Amino acid sequence: MSLLLRVDAEIEQATNVVLARLGGLRPDVGLILGSGLGEMVSALTDAVVLPYDNLPGFPKLSVAGHAGRLVIGRMGCHVVAMLQGRLHAYEADRGDAMAVPVGVLARLGCSILIVTNAAGSLLPEVKPGDVMMVSDHINLTARNPLIGAVGDGRFVDMVDAYDPDLRRRFCDLAVTCGMPLAEGVYMWFAGPSFETPAEIRAAKVLGADAVGMSTVPEVVLARALGMKVAAFSLITNQAAGMGSAHLSHARTLARAVGGAAKLKTLLMLFMENEA
Repeated sequence: MSLLLRVDAEIEQATNVVLARLGGLRPDVGLILGSGLGEMVSALTDAVVLPYDNLPGFPKLSVAGHAGRLVIGRMGCHVVAMLQGRLHAYEADRGDAMAVPVGVLARLGCSILIVTNAAGSLLPEVKPGDVMMVSDHINLTARNPLIGAVGDGRFVDMVDAYDPDLRRRFCDLAVTCGMPLAEGVYMWFAGPSFETPAEIRAAKVLGADAVGMSTVPEVVLARALGMKVAAFSLITNQAAGMGSAHLSHARTLARAVGGAAKLKTLLMLFMENEA
């Protein structure tokens, strides 16, 4: 099935720029770093750093905690391409805001995409500092990154969008390292305002376990481009109306630190094994 994105020319141009810098490195795993997770690039060795500003079609970011760099290096048995920051739909007012970066990862040879985010929990037992692996998602934003794409490839099957085999592997690794790992459904809200308590009550009725402002469009793009996907939410707060704390982006960044350390350990274990 073909998939022609309206940004294909920029994807090709950016891919050529990256390849010119990589030498013999060829990434097989892509990783999108959400709010508070940028430090994870320190786990890479032999790293090549490319600022988004130097890559055609890559976004200009406006949110604290998103550095705007593509960092490629070795991590265990894999070569990993880390996107240090994302452009959210609320910044660009379109669903395909990350089409060029995700497209470049696919062109470089990444067969696996791991997506991370900071999220609010709707489960009382899943608390700030915990990590939730995403098992499925709900998108009620009326945005989709494949709007405007051409070809039958835009009709993407989203059953098992979050690859069952990858999820089993991460569950096994979490048991190995003694790390509690929740699983649940992520609901994408457009943002940038946080959800209201009434919206959270509605989300619970619809089956959501966590809420956030990202991830879903990147997952749809990755599946359309043939990549296997895993995703993780760092829980930074109980969702609106479920606790007494006032929500803010500064609080999100501060609370992401504890979960980031746990997730880094899990990802490093994953990278130590061949696919």
